[in-house]
Amino acid sequence: MRARLAICGGALAFALSVALTACGVPADPDGTTTQVQGAVLRAGASPSEGEVVINGRRVSGPLADLIDGFAADMDARVVWTIGSEEQLVDALENGTLDVAVGGMSAQTPWVDRAGVTREYFLPTGESFVVLLPLGENGFQAALEHYLDEELS
Repeated sequence: MRARLAICGGALAFALSVALTACGVPADPDGTTTQVQGAVLRAGASPSEGEVVINGRRVSGPLADLIDGFAADMDARVVWTIGSEEQLVDALENGTLDVAVGGMSAQTPWVDRAGVTREYFLPTGESFVVLLPLGENGFQAALEHYLDEELS
């Protein structure tokens, strides 16, 4: 009986390890990476002196350039939404944005409502973080990999 339990337990442990490996950790519960790849990156922008410049409906500046580059890397085009940080966080929460940039820093008050990348530094020395939907860890990992490559 013990031998049979040991064999069943070993088989169960093996099956569980195979299943967990196939999960593709980190995962995107809402499928952000798949939705963006080859399609549209829905980006939010909040004006921030020297980092994000809003001119009418046009978004530019070093953070906008990084988001444009990340989208190109994913074979996607960027559709920008302009708003306050609070409006952008609301849009991340309700699933209408994939990323948000502006004057957000590592001390952002939005950590309970949005995913936050590691802190990065522009060549000017300004630090920033990018906000994303909570839990979209695969998408965050892809963005951080891109930022690591671009800013190293």
